[in-house]
Amino acid sequence: MGGDHGLPVTIPAAISFVNREPDAELILVGLEDRIRAELQKHKALNHPRLSILHASEVVTMDDALEVALRRKKDSSMRVAIQLVKDEKARACVSAGNTGALMAISRYVLKTMSGVERPAICSILPNQKGGPTYMLDLGANVDCEPHHLHQFAIMGSALVAAMEDVAKPTIGLLNVGAEDIKGTEVVKQTAELLRADHASGLLNFYGNVEGSDIFKGTTDIVVCDGFVGNITLKASEGLARFFKSVLTAELKSSVFSLLGALLARAALKRISRRLNPSRYNGASLLGLRGLVFKSHGGADIYSYEWAIKRAFDAVKYDVMSRIANKMQGLMPHDGQS
Repeated sequence: MGGDHGLPVTIPAAISFVNREPDAELILVGLEDRIRAELQKHKALNHPRLSILHASEVVTMDDALEVALRRKKDSSMRVAIQLVKDEKARACVSAGNTGALMAISRYVLKTMSGVERPAICSILPNQKGGPTYMLDLGANVDCEPHHLHQFAIMGSALVAAMEDVAKPTIGLLNVGAEDIKGTEVVKQTAELLRADHASGLLNFYGNVEGSDIFKGTTDIVVCDGFVGNITLKASEGLARFFKSVLTAELKSSVFSLLGALLARAALKRISRRLNPSRYNGASLLGLRGLVFKSHGGADIYSYEWAIKRAFDAVKYDVMSRIANKMQGLMPHDGQS
């Protein structure tokens, strides 16, 4: 029900995904009459792998956390997350209010042992042709060193599970590579990560700069949610700006159009690699259940990618693999 567009995006995306993926079953949670009407519009009301679960309330994008968490107890967001808690669903996907999604997920599912704050983790493309995992992307705007330390541990566990890399490299986002640069929080976090590197627990590369995200310098880039969210939104905006400028220039003259026709295959590959929609679907890392956040402005294609990320996380048993990995990484003495 959430996001900037709601059912006109989420329902067609759900239909498209189950038609592509024969092993997928989706539960559509929300206002039943509206969901049924949208399914009817797409001639999918009786689809065998789409079911509806009614929820009488909807968390809006403007709702305060208190309203979402305490007053709207039958919201589609709350009901969907409860399905994960009750093991009636393996993952939840939402394009709704990010703060509300995080708060409700944390309240209903609780956090993993040793995790104080969940973090939003997503992937960005890099020059090496692989993904750069980045966290936090907006859940925690004010962080202490031990929070960033935990993000690094969670990111390492996730990448190890998803990419089958024994010890993924970790970079700490900073204004320079030198140890003397950065805020006190970043400097203290680096000390914690260097200690883990020395003991063999984590593979800490060191400080990285913004350009390293897209170079693929490290498998993981760690930062607080304030910096991470700005970086993510700026990257998405730049990708769309580049695409619009390139399109305009290729249409500017007959010769440009001819060149575009000759390079059509290469341009399509470039478009696929840089399309931010392909990287939609961020995991709320550190919870006792799988929850994925879609961009609020996602279109059908983009939202389907968020569903795919959740499906793949279930398919590859990421939840248990992360939990097992983190048991050996998280401090057990109350210290980080």
